[in-house]
Amino acid sequence: MEPMKPRGARATKPARQSRTVTTLYDAAANLNTEKRRAALLEAALEDGHPQVIAAALGAIARAQGMAKIAKQTGLNQKSLYRALSGEGNPELDTFIKVVRALGLHLHATVTAS
Repeated sequence: MEPMKPRGARATKPARQSRTVTTLYDAAANLNTEKRRAALLEAALEDGHPQVIAAALGAIARAQGMAKIAKQTGLNQKSLYRALSGEGNPELDTFIKVVRALGLHLHATVTAS
């Protein structure tokens, strides 16, 4: 048995659900200061996973302009995109060239054991 409707009440159609539109997040969009770029690379180095480090370096390079970085390092732009992706594995030589071209400086500290 259906519940009784109050007098004068009309049946309503169910609300139409709106679709959620998503876009891919690109970390490079938020790396607009030297401090943010350095903080991202520092966090990635602290994480220690090679793919995280490569992806962070790639985001920083995209933020500054991959073509510019390719020119400064003498490396192929397409190869840089590949090496500095989350799936990439840049050689140490490439890593050092890119870090220098980005104007970043790496240093080592002793950790407490």
